[in-house]
Amino acid sequence: MVGLPQDPAALYRQIRSVLRDKESREDFVMPASYMFHDVPTTHEAQDADPVALVLGEMDRHGLDVALISLSANTEVAQRALTEHPGRFVASWTCDPNQGMAGLRTLVRMHEEWGVRAVSLFPHGVSPQVAIDAPQMYPIYAKCVELEIPVFVSVGIAGPRVPSMVQRVELIDQVMYDFPELVFVMRHGAEPWTDLAVKLMLKWPNLYYSTSAFSPRYYPANIIDYANTRGADKIIYGGYFPMGLSLDRIMTELAQVPLKAEVWPKFLRHNAARVLGLGDTDLGDIDRKTP
Repeated sequence: MVGLPQDPAALYRQIRSVLRDKESREDFVMPASYMFHDVPTTHEAQDADPVALVLGEMDRHGLDVALISLSANTEVAQRALTEHPGRFVASWTCDPNQGMAGLRTLVRMHEEWGVRAVSLFPHGVSPQVAIDAPQMYPIYAKCVELEIPVFVSVGIAGPRVPSMVQRVELIDQVMYDFPELVFVMRHGAEPWTDLAVKLMLKWPNLYYSTSAFSPRYYPANIIDYANTRGADKIIYGGYFPMGLSLDRIMTELAQVPLKAEVWPKFLRHNAARVLGLGDTDLGDIDRKTP
């Protein structure tokens, strides 16, 4: 997961509109700045081409392919997909409050831009919508129909908004109702990571992404699971430039105690399988594990 630089005021406009504490509304660069103290300031490079900037960072750190959101900085994202189809793949963020209009937009984006995944932020829409809420079910059904995964924020939200709509236990009912759905937990699942592991053991199509976490803070039980029965279930997810620089991510990644045979799956193969990327979709940069 990589973001294309843009003004934070535009990127976080929706979530900022529901924040209530003064610090979040007026002082924070991004809604969870109390957690991310060195947010990259790529948006301040006024003359820099955001696509070229991100590609340069990807090349510098050996990232072949980035999953980017068409919903944020849409025109720039479309240009990235058009000019560099081998380096970027698209996701689309759905707001379940939009009902059928949102589903029609998703289908159009899938047809026009080859969207490979749907993102859902239960805490970030207004009103909030729980993981197992009825409004979510049409989106889950459409993802099954389109044969694309859904990436869902789970656990305590970073922004200072209520988080109970993201309780990990809610996933259990969804996986029962949609056994064909490929569901990827995003943004930590804390403090319910033990339950997240238990559910991944139970449901074959349930995965976990390390997005929005500095590698030094990857939950220990997630790493233990990746090194044992979960080698095929844990997917690298970044957070550049939203909260972390690639310099920091890659420096800390080298200290993560994954087994040698797990690294290729974590960095590449699990994501490629979940996103439906074949060899022809992936770049030719020689892979190196930390």
